[in-house]
This record gives sequence, C-alpha cells and structure tokens, in this order.
Amino acid sequence: MQEDLIESAYRELEEETQITTVNLTQLKTYGKPGRDPRGRTVSVVFGGFLEDDQKAQAGDDAKEAKWFPISELPELAFDHQIIVHESLEKLL
Repeated sequence: MQEDLIESAYRELEEETQITTVNLTQLKTYGKPGRDPRGRTVSVVFGGFLEDDQKAQAGDDAKEAKWFPISELPELAFDHQIIVHESLEKLL
C-alpha cells in the first residue's frame, strides 16, 4: 500500500521473473465489474520490451513462467485475451 504503481510493477516483475532490465510503461487500467468471477478486481497493465535472449526465472507465484509466441498463446483466464490484444496494439 506504500508503493507507487510503477514501483509495484517493477518489484513484482523482478520477484516473479528475475527480470530487472526493462523500461515499463503504464498501458491501461481494467476494472469492469464482473471481469473476474472471484470478485471485484482492478488490474493496472504495464508493458515493455526485452532483449531477445532474456530468460524469465519463475518465482513464487509464477512457478511455470515461460515465453510464448503471440500467435501461440495458451488459453487465458477471464479478460486476459482482450488485455493482451489491446496491449499489443499500444506497444506495436
């Protein structure tokens, strides 16, 4: 609760992937009621670009983290497919 959003994004990225060499940009906030059937959830999305050879090392909550080509994403939960699509439109 004491962190700015961008500080939280960098901290979580490092904790879950060990990635520290990326410049993040806030892309959009999602908060439509019902987007997560478990309860009210607001997501602030950040994006950035990595070097081709950077590896993610899974952390606590992301034990199976791995990269996927955009054209071969697995099934995503809730509205995450929309989030990925809209984020790519902004980044590319």
